[in-house]
Amino acid sequence: MPLFLIAFFVIYGSAHTYALLKAKMAFGFGWGTAVLLAPPLVVLTLAPLIVHFLGKHGMEDAARAASWIGYVWMGLLFFFTWMNLAVDSLNLVARLGGAISGRWGAASLISGRAPFLALVALSVALGASSYFEARDIGVERVRILTDKLPASTPRVRIAQISDVHLGLLVRHRKAEAIADLIRGADPDILVSTGDLVDAEINHLEGLAEIFGTIRPRLGKYAVTGNHEFYAGVGQALQFTRRAGFSVLRGEAVTVGNILRIAGVDDPTAAALGEGAGRPEKEVLGGTASPMYTILLKHRPLLSDGSRGLFDLQLSGHTHKGQIFPFRYVVGRPFPLLSGLFPLGGAYLYTSRGTGTWGPPMRFLSPPEVTVIDIERMPEKER
Repeated sequence: MPLFLIAFFVIYGSAHTYALLKAKMAFGFGWGTAVLLAPPLVVLTLAPLIVHFLGKHGMEDAARAASWIGYVWMGLLFFFTWMNLAVDSLNLVARLGGAISGRWGAASLISGRAPFLALVALSVALGASSYFEARDIGVERVRILTDKLPASTPRVRIAQISDVHLGLLVRHRKAEAIADLIRGADPDILVSTGDLVDAEINHLEGLAEIFGTIRPRLGKYAVTGNHEFYAGVGQALQFTRRAGFSVLRGEAVTVGNILRIAGVDDPTAAALGEGAGRPEKEVLGGTASPMYTILLKHRPLLSDGSRGLFDLQLSGHTHKGQIFPFRYVVGRPFPLLSGLFPLGGAYLYTSRGTGTWGPPMRFLSPPEVTVIDIERMPEKER
């Protein structure tokens, strides 16, 4: 975790420095003005730490205000940075083309105050669009055929939520919208594949109760994500159970003599010495089961020892990058980035996530509640 924080603040601080230098070039102000602008940029860089400090000391209103300012700014800065990097790349190509051709005048360079202000305006426009995209939760429907369901059960419907990040920014309105979508789907089972809560989870009165009103006939099951441990696993688990979920931490349960659901902790548990339960292969029983088996696992990673031991793995964590083009960065460690992936007789589904982390924005990665219909395969197709 400390290495991640160091890397994050180095990169985030560099983005602020880059933006300041771009402003200096566009407006032509001196280093004295740049020095005066530096302190507020430092404060904005450290906003996540300020939010954590305020929340930890019970100053919820101040923490929420700092969250809105700091994380909205983070999203806008992200848009501004990648667009300016794209423009700088075009300028570099133009310069190289001019140097090769010997016609420097032919190199059309994008620079100056007008392009700078245009990119600022475009960043704000994209930020506003992304804010509304994050509020518009859709329903993704998946259909899977199997010969493992008993004859008495033609279909089991599962609703999956993931990465809701209930906390300072994701509050009652979003929770109610999610609950309404789940109730509209009328699932037999509801699962949460981690990060139900965010790192700052003080004063979540009424939020667990919103999810507590959802009572599928075959129950509700959850696993931990990394943020449950950042928040403090004790209070995170207490909240999740108050919301009506059975938390599976290295264990498997049989549901209504219809199917099995297994769940494992996020690797953050072991890293922080908070691990619980048995290894994944052991949780799944070591051999393939004749009963349809679902594995709940926060990160969409496959364990070699578990292949062939489950029929469907449900995961989240990636947010599909949340704000384009960050998906290309997230896709490096998590190539099963989003959607349904066949695994040779089994499947893995990665949710884009239902809420947001950090900036309350999503760009080309809309939030989802996933509805998975597991249907008994017709006899003629077996």
